[in-house]
Amino acid sequence: MKSLVGGGGARLLTTILFALHLRWGSGACPCQDPELCNPMSSPKDFEVFVFDVGGKTWRNYNWSQITTVATFGKYDPELMCYAHSKGSRVVLKGDISVKKIVDPVIRAAWISQQIDLAKTQYMDGINLDIEQQIIPFSPEYYALTALVKETTDAFHKEIPGSQVTFDVPWSPECIDKRCYNYTGIADSCDFVFVMSYDEQSQVWSQCIARANAPYNQTLAGYDNYTFMGINPKKLVMGVPWYGYDYTCRNLSKTHTCSIEKIPFRGAPCSDAVGRQVPYKIVMTQVNSSLSGILWDEEQKAPYLEYKDSEGVFHQVWFDDPRSISLKAAYVKKHGLRGIGMWNANCLEYSGSSEAQRQTEAMWEALLPK
Repeated sequence: MKSLVGGGGARLLTTILFALHLRWGSGACPCQDPELCNPMSSPKDFEVFVFDVGGKTWRNYNWSQITTVATFGKYDPELMCYAHSKGSRVVLKGDISVKKIVDPVIRAAWISQQIDLAKTQYMDGINLDIEQQIIPFSPEYYALTALVKETTDAFHKEIPGSQVTFDVPWSPECIDKRCYNYTGIADSCDFVFVMSYDEQSQVWSQCIARANAPYNQTLAGYDNYTFMGINPKKLVMGVPWYGYDYTCRNLSKTHTCSIEKIPFRGAPCSDAVGRQVPYKIVMTQVNSSLSGILWDEEQKAPYLEYKDSEGVFHQVWFDDPRSISLKAAYVKKHGLRGIGMWNANCLEYSGSSEAQRQTEAMWEALLPK
Protein backbone atom coordinates (compact mmCIF):
# COMPACT_ATOMS: atom_id res chain seq x y z
CA MET A 1 0.00 0.00 0.00
CA LYS A 2 2.96 2.38 0.54
CA SER A 3 3.41 2.77 -3.21
CA LEU A 4 -0.12 4.28 -3.44
CA VAL A 5 0.14 7.05 -0.89
CA GLY A 6 2.49 9.46 -2.59
CA GLY A 7 1.56 11.95 -5.36
CA GLY A 8 -0.65 10.34 -8.00
CA GLY A 9 -0.93 7.21 -5.85
CA ALA A 10 -2.81 9.14 -3.18
CA ARG A 11 -5.24 10.41 -5.77
CA LEU A 12 -5.71 6.89 -7.11
CA LEU A 13 -6.41 5.56 -3.62
CA THR A 14 -8.95 8.34 -3.03
CA THR A 15 -10.66 7.48 -6.31
CA ILE A 16 -10.83 3.79 -5.43
CA LEU A 17 -12.23 4.46 -1.95
CA PHE A 18 -14.82 6.86 -3.35
CA ALA A 19 -15.90 4.27 -5.93
CA LEU A 20 -16.19 1.62 -3.23
CA HIS A 21 -18.24 4.00 -1.10
CA LEU A 22 -20.70 4.59 -3.93
CA ARG A 23 -20.90 0.93 -4.98
CA TRP A 24 -21.29 -0.67 -1.58
CA GLY A 25 -22.99 2.06 0.40
CA SER A 26 -22.03 4.45 3.15
CA GLY A 27 -21.36 1.70 5.68
CA ALA A 28 -21.34 -2.03 6.19
CA CYS A 29 -23.99 -4.07 4.41
CA PRO A 30 -27.05 -4.17 6.73
CA CYS A 31 -27.89 -7.75 5.73
CA GLN A 32 -26.69 -10.76 7.71
CA ASP A 33 -25.54 -12.23 4.42
CA PRO A 34 -23.41 -9.59 2.61
CA GLU A 35 -24.31 -11.22 -0.71
CA LEU A 36 -27.82 -9.81 -0.28
CA CYS A 37 -26.45 -6.30 -0.82
CA ASN A 38 -25.57 -7.15 -4.42
CA PRO A 39 -27.99 -5.90 -7.10
CA MET A 40 -30.64 -8.32 -8.30
CA SER A 41 -30.21 -8.71 -12.03
CA SER A 42 -32.08 -11.84 -13.13
CA PRO A 43 -35.71 -10.84 -13.82
CA LYS A 44 -38.43 -13.48 -13.98
CA ASP A 45 -40.53 -14.02 -17.09
CA PHE A 46 -43.66 -12.48 -15.56
CA GLU A 47 -43.42 -9.17 -13.69
CA VAL A 48 -45.40 -8.61 -10.47
CA PHE A 49 -44.70 -5.01 -9.52
CA VAL A 50 -45.57 -4.04 -5.93
CA PHE A 51 -45.78 -0.60 -4.35
CA ASP A 52 -45.01 -0.46 -0.62
CA VAL A 53 -45.86 2.70 1.34
CA GLY A 54 -44.10 1.91 4.62
CA GLY A 55 -44.52 -0.03 7.83
CA LYS A 56 -43.87 -3.73 8.29
CA THR A 57 -46.78 -5.34 6.42
CA TRP A 58 -44.26 -6.40 3.77
CA ARG A 59 -43.31 -9.31 6.03
CA ASN A 60 -46.59 -10.97 5.03
CA TYR A 61 -46.66 -10.30 1.30
CA ASN A 62 -46.83 -13.23 -1.10
CA TRP A 63 -43.13 -13.19 -1.98
CA SER A 64 -43.46 -16.19 -4.28
CA GLN A 65 -45.00 -13.78 -6.81
CA ILE A 66 -43.13 -10.49 -6.34
CA THR A 67 -40.44 -9.42 -8.81
CA THR A 68 -40.11 -5.71 -7.90
CA VAL A 69 -40.93 -3.62 -4.82
CA ALA A 70 -41.14 0.15 -5.36
CA THR A 71 -40.51 1.78 -1.98
CA PHE A 72 -42.72 4.83 -1.51
CA GLY A 73 -42.31 4.85 2.27
CA LYS A 74 -39.32 5.44 4.51
CA TYR A 75 -36.22 3.47 3.52
CA ASP A 76 -36.17 0.12 5.33
CA PRO A 77 -32.89 -1.84 5.01
CA GLU A 78 -34.64 -4.89 6.47
CA LEU A 79 -37.10 -4.83 3.57
CA MET A 80 -34.23 -4.58 1.09
CA CYS A 81 -32.43 -7.56 2.60
CA TYR A 82 -35.58 -9.67 2.76
CA ALA A 83 -36.65 -8.84 -0.80
CA HIS A 84 -33.20 -9.74 -2.11
CA SER A 85 -33.32 -13.02 -0.21
CA LYS A 86 -36.51 -13.78 -2.16
CA GLY A 87 -35.00 -12.81 -5.51
CA SER A 88 -37.00 -9.57 -5.75
CA ARG A 89 -35.75 -6.17 -6.81
CA VAL A 90 -36.19 -3.08 -4.62
CA VAL A 91 -36.30 0.30 -6.35
CA LEU A 92 -36.38 3.95 -5.37
CA LYS A 93 -39.21 6.40 -6.00
CA GLY A 94 -38.15 9.22 -8.33
CA ASP A 95 -39.92 12.56 -8.70
CA ILE A 96 -38.76 16.03 -9.72
CA SER A 97 -40.41 19.22 -11.00
CA VAL A 98 -40.81 19.08 -14.78
CA LYS A 99 -40.01 22.78 -14.93
CA LYS A 100 -36.58 22.15 -13.42
CA ILE A 101 -35.59 19.34 -15.78
CA VAL A 102 -35.71 21.61 -18.82
CA ASP A 103 -32.17 22.53 -17.73
CA PRO A 104 -29.83 19.63 -18.74
CA VAL A 105 -27.44 20.51 -15.92
CA ILE A 106 -30.19 20.11 -13.30
CA ARG A 107 -31.27 16.83 -14.94
CA ALA A 108 -27.75 15.45 -14.78
CA ALA A 109 -27.27 16.51 -11.15
CA TRP A 110 -30.60 14.95 -10.11
CA ILE A 111 -29.80 11.68 -11.87
CA SER A 112 -26.39 11.56 -10.19
CA GLN A 113 -28.05 12.05 -6.79
CA GLN A 114 -30.47 9.19 -7.43
CA ILE A 115 -27.68 6.84 -8.45
CA ASP A 116 -25.68 7.73 -5.35
CA LEU A 117 -28.76 7.10 -3.20
CA ALA A 118 -29.47 3.79 -4.91
CA LYS A 119 -25.91 2.63 -4.33
CA THR A 120 -25.90 3.79 -0.72
CA GLN A 121 -29.14 1.92 -0.04
CA TYR A 122 -28.25 -1.14 -2.15
CA MET A 123 -31.23 -0.61 -4.45
CA ASP A 124 -31.83 -2.15 -7.86
CA GLY A 125 -33.06 0.85 -9.79
CA ILE A 126 -35.70 3.55 -9.74
CA ASN A 127 -39.40 3.98 -10.48
CA LEU A 128 -40.11 7.42 -11.92
CA ASP A 129 -43.46 8.66 -10.65
CA ILE A 130 -43.91 12.06 -12.27
CA GLU A 131 -47.60 12.89 -12.57
CA GLN A 132 -47.43 16.57 -13.47
CA GLN A 133 -49.26 18.49 -16.19
CA ILE A 134 -47.35 18.88 -19.44
CA ILE A 135 -48.42 20.63 -22.65
CA PRO A 136 -47.73 18.67 -25.86
CA PHE A 137 -44.46 19.57 -27.60
CA SER A 138 -43.50 22.02 -24.86
CA PRO A 139 -39.94 22.25 -23.48
CA GLU A 140 -41.12 20.09 -20.56
CA TYR A 141 -42.49 17.49 -22.98
CA TYR A 142 -39.09 16.94 -24.54
CA ALA A 143 -37.21 17.32 -21.25
CA LEU A 144 -39.25 14.54 -19.61
CA THR A 145 -38.41 12.11 -22.39
CA ALA A 146 -34.76 13.10 -22.11
CA LEU A 147 -34.86 12.60 -18.33
CA VAL A 148 -36.17 9.05 -18.72
CA LYS A 149 -33.54 8.12 -21.31
CA GLU A 150 -30.67 9.73 -19.41
CA THR A 151 -31.77 8.12 -16.13
CA THR A 152 -32.00 4.70 -17.77
CA ASP A 153 -28.63 5.00 -19.48
CA ALA A 154 -26.93 6.20 -16.29
CA PHE A 155 -28.46 3.53 -14.02
CA HIS A 156 -27.67 0.73 -16.45
CA LYS A 157 -24.08 1.92 -16.65
CA GLU A 158 -23.49 2.60 -12.94
CA ILE A 159 -25.51 -0.35 -11.54
CA PRO A 160 -25.33 -3.23 -14.03
CA GLY A 161 -28.61 -5.12 -14.25
CA SER A 162 -30.58 -2.27 -12.66
CA GLN A 163 -34.13 -1.41 -13.68
CA VAL A 164 -35.69 1.94 -14.59
CA THR A 165 -39.48 2.20 -14.93
CA PHE A 166 -41.99 5.01 -15.43
CA ASP A 167 -45.59 5.34 -14.19
CA VAL A 168 -48.09 6.32 -16.89
CA PRO A 169 -51.86 7.07 -16.69
CA TRP A 170 -54.50 4.50 -17.55
CA SER A 171 -54.70 5.93 -21.07
CA PRO A 172 -52.28 7.94 -23.25
CA GLU A 173 -54.98 10.46 -24.16
CA CYS A 174 -53.70 13.41 -22.06
CA ILE A 175 -55.33 12.12 -18.86
CA ASP A 176 -55.30 14.88 -16.20
CA LYS A 177 -53.44 17.04 -18.77
CA ARG A 178 -50.45 14.67 -18.66
CA CYS A 179 -49.65 14.94 -22.36
CA TYR A 180 -46.38 13.01 -22.46
CA ASN A 181 -44.34 11.46 -25.26
CA TYR A 182 -45.47 7.98 -24.28
CA THR A 183 -43.81 6.09 -27.10
CA GLY A 184 -40.52 7.88 -26.48
CA ILE A 185 -40.73 7.21 -22.74
CA ALA A 186 -41.55 3.52 -23.21
CA ASP A 187 -38.65 3.15 -25.64
CA SER A 188 -36.29 4.87 -23.19
CA CYS A 189 -36.85 2.74 -20.06
CA ASP A 190 -37.19 -0.93 -19.16
CA PHE A 191 -40.98 -0.78 -19.01
CA VAL A 192 -43.89 1.44 -17.98
CA PHE A 193 -46.32 0.77 -15.16
CA VAL A 194 -49.85 1.68 -16.30
CA MET A 195 -51.82 3.16 -13.41
CA SER A 196 -55.22 1.68 -14.28
CA TYR A 197 -57.04 3.34 -11.41
CA ASP A 198 -58.41 6.77 -10.47
CA GLU A 199 -60.10 6.58 -13.85
CA GLN A 200 -62.83 8.97 -12.67
CA SER A 201 -60.32 11.76 -12.02
CA GLN A 202 -61.90 13.63 -14.93
CA VAL A 203 -65.61 13.04 -15.48
CA TRP A 204 -67.18 14.85 -18.44
CA SER A 205 -70.57 13.12 -18.38
CA GLN A 206 -73.17 12.58 -15.65
CA CYS A 207 -71.82 13.34 -12.15
CA ILE A 208 -72.43 9.99 -10.46
CA ALA A 209 -70.37 7.45 -8.55
CA ARG A 210 -68.60 4.94 -10.79
CA ALA A 211 -66.02 2.18 -10.65
CA ASN A 212 -62.41 3.10 -9.88
CA ALA A 213 -61.25 1.05 -12.89
CA PRO A 214 -64.15 0.05 -15.18
CA TYR A 215 -63.33 -3.04 -17.24
CA ASN A 216 -63.91 -1.76 -20.78
CA GLN A 217 -62.44 1.65 -20.09
CA THR A 218 -59.35 0.08 -18.52
CA LEU A 219 -58.69 -2.28 -21.42
CA ALA A 220 -59.29 0.47 -23.99
CA GLY A 221 -56.31 2.25 -22.42
CA TYR A 222 -54.02 -0.70 -23.18
CA ASP A 223 -55.40 -0.97 -26.69
CA ASN A 224 -54.52 2.70 -27.18
CA TYR A 225 -50.96 2.23 -25.90
CA THR A 226 -50.32 -0.74 -28.19
CA PHE A 227 -51.99 1.03 -31.13
CA MET A 228 -49.38 3.78 -30.68
CA GLY A 229 -46.74 1.16 -31.34
CA ILE A 230 -45.68 0.39 -27.77
CA ASN A 231 -44.63 -3.24 -27.40
CA PRO A 232 -46.97 -5.10 -24.97
CA LYS A 233 -43.81 -6.43 -23.26
CA LYS A 234 -43.14 -2.83 -22.20
CA LEU A 235 -46.51 -2.61 -20.38
CA VAL A 236 -47.25 -3.70 -16.80
CA MET A 237 -50.89 -3.48 -15.79
CA GLY A 238 -51.56 -1.68 -12.51
CA VAL A 239 -54.74 -2.53 -10.59
CA PRO A 240 -56.19 -0.86 -7.48
CA TRP A 241 -56.30 -2.55 -4.11
CA TYR A 242 -58.42 0.31 -2.83
CA GLY A 243 -61.76 1.85 -3.67
CA TYR A 244 -63.73 5.08 -3.38
CA ASP A 245 -66.41 5.89 -0.82
CA TYR A 246 -68.87 8.40 -2.31
CA THR A 247 -71.42 10.38 -0.34
CA CYS A 248 -74.65 10.31 -2.34
CA ARG A 249 -76.64 13.51 -2.79
CA ASN A 250 -79.34 11.14 -3.98
CA LEU A 251 -79.39 7.34 -4.26
CA SER A 252 -81.99 5.95 -6.67
CA LYS A 253 -83.67 2.55 -6.49
CA THR A 254 -81.62 1.57 -9.54
CA HIS A 255 -78.40 2.24 -7.57
CA THR A 256 -77.47 5.55 -9.21
CA CYS A 257 -75.56 7.67 -6.68
CA SER A 258 -75.50 11.36 -7.58
CA ILE A 259 -72.42 13.12 -6.19
CA GLU A 260 -71.23 16.64 -5.60
CA LYS A 261 -69.46 18.38 -8.47
CA ILE A 262 -65.78 18.94 -7.78
CA PRO A 263 -63.79 19.94 -10.89
CA PHE A 264 -60.28 18.67 -11.63
CA ARG A 265 -57.86 19.85 -14.33
CA GLY A 266 -60.60 21.14 -16.60
CA ALA A 267 -63.24 18.46 -16.01
CA PRO A 268 -66.48 19.51 -14.26
CA CYS A 269 -66.64 16.42 -12.05
CA SER A 270 -64.06 14.20 -10.35
CA ASP A 271 -63.46 11.30 -7.98
CA ALA A 272 -61.90 13.93 -5.70
CA VAL A 273 -65.32 14.10 -4.03
CA GLY A 274 -64.84 10.50 -2.93
CA ARG A 275 -62.67 9.15 -0.13
CA GLN A 276 -60.07 6.48 -0.90
CA VAL A 277 -60.64 3.31 1.12
CA PRO A 278 -58.25 0.31 1.34
CA TYR A 279 -59.68 -3.07 0.40
CA LYS A 280 -59.24 -4.33 3.97
CA ILE A 281 -61.57 -1.57 5.24
CA VAL A 282 -64.16 -2.17 2.51
CA MET A 283 -64.34 -5.82 3.53
CA THR A 284 -65.17 -4.87 7.12
CA GLN A 285 -68.18 -2.88 5.83
CA VAL A 286 -69.82 -5.70 3.89
CA ASN A 287 -71.81 -7.32 6.68
CA SER A 288 -73.09 -4.02 8.10
CA SER A 289 -73.93 -2.53 4.69
CA LEU A 290 -77.46 -2.16 3.38
CA SER A 291 -76.70 -4.10 0.22
CA GLY A 292 -73.89 -6.59 0.71
CA ILE A 293 -71.60 -6.79 -2.32
CA LEU A 294 -73.38 -5.84 -5.55
CA TRP A 295 -72.01 -6.31 -9.07
CA ASP A 296 -72.24 -3.90 -11.99
CA GLU A 297 -72.17 -5.97 -15.16
CA GLU A 298 -71.42 -3.06 -17.50
CA GLN A 299 -68.35 -1.90 -15.56
CA LYS A 300 -67.60 -5.40 -14.28
CA ALA A 301 -66.94 -4.06 -10.81
CA PRO A 302 -68.28 -4.66 -7.29
CA TYR A 303 -69.82 -2.01 -5.05
CA LEU A 304 -71.80 -1.74 -1.85
CA GLU A 305 -74.14 0.77 -0.21
CA TYR A 306 -74.52 1.85 3.39
CA LYS A 307 -76.07 4.59 5.50
CA ASP A 308 -73.83 6.56 7.86
CA SER A 309 -74.63 7.66 11.43
CA GLU A 310 -76.30 10.81 10.11
CA GLY A 311 -78.60 8.84 7.83
CA VAL A 312 -76.75 9.76 4.63
CA PHE A 313 -76.38 7.14 1.88
CA HIS A 314 -72.93 6.13 0.60
CA GLN A 315 -71.84 4.04 -2.34
CA VAL A 316 -68.43 2.33 -2.27
CA TRP A 317 -66.79 1.17 -5.50
CA PHE A 318 -63.77 -1.10 -5.33
CA ASP A 319 -61.97 -4.01 -7.01
CA ASP A 320 -61.97 -7.58 -5.74
CA PRO A 321 -60.60 -10.94 -6.95
CA ARG A 322 -63.42 -11.27 -9.47
CA SER A 323 -62.85 -7.91 -11.17
CA ILE A 324 -59.06 -8.16 -11.01
CA SER A 325 -59.04 -11.67 -12.49
CA LEU A 326 -60.93 -10.40 -15.53
CA LYS A 327 -58.24 -7.78 -16.14
CA ALA A 328 -55.42 -10.23 -15.43
CA ALA A 329 -56.81 -12.44 -18.20
CA TYR A 330 -56.18 -9.56 -20.63
CA VAL A 331 -52.56 -9.43 -19.48
CA LYS A 332 -52.06 -13.05 -20.49
CA LYS A 333 -54.08 -12.91 -23.69
CA HIS A 334 -52.29 -9.84 -25.04
CA GLY A 335 -48.81 -10.71 -23.83
CA LEU A 336 -48.23 -7.83 -21.41
CA ARG A 337 -45.06 -7.89 -19.33
CA GLY A 338 -46.94 -8.35 -16.08
CA ILE A 339 -49.21 -6.88 -13.45
CA GLY A 340 -48.96 -4.95 -10.19
CA MET A 341 -50.97 -2.94 -7.74
CA TRP A 342 -51.31 0.27 -5.76
CA ASN A 343 -50.64 -0.66 -3.08
CA ALA A 344 -49.72 -3.86 -1.22
CA ASN A 345 -50.38 -2.31 2.20
CA CYS A 346 -54.12 -2.15 1.45
CA LEU A 347 -54.80 -5.76 2.50
CA GLU A 348 -55.32 -7.27 5.97
CA TYR A 349 -52.38 -9.48 6.88
CA SER A 350 -52.96 -10.10 10.58
CA GLY A 351 -56.71 -10.37 11.08
CA SER A 352 -59.16 -13.25 11.23
CA SER A 353 -58.82 -16.38 9.14
CA GLU A 354 -61.58 -14.99 6.89
CA ALA A 355 -59.65 -11.74 6.37
CA GLN A 356 -56.50 -13.68 5.55
CA ARG A 357 -58.41 -15.79 3.01
CA GLN A 358 -59.59 -12.57 1.39
CA THR A 359 -55.99 -11.35 1.25
CA GLU A 360 -54.75 -14.59 -0.31
CA ALA A 361 -57.47 -14.38 -2.94
CA MET A 362 -56.35 -10.87 -3.92
CA TRP A 363 -52.77 -12.03 -4.45
CA GLU A 364 -53.92 -15.07 -6.39
CA ALA A 365 -56.07 -12.90 -8.66
CA LEU A 366 -52.92 -11.24 -10.00
CA LEU A 367 -51.82 -14.42 -11.73
CA PRO A 368 -53.67 -14.87 -15.03
CA LYS A 369 -55.57 -18.12 -15.18
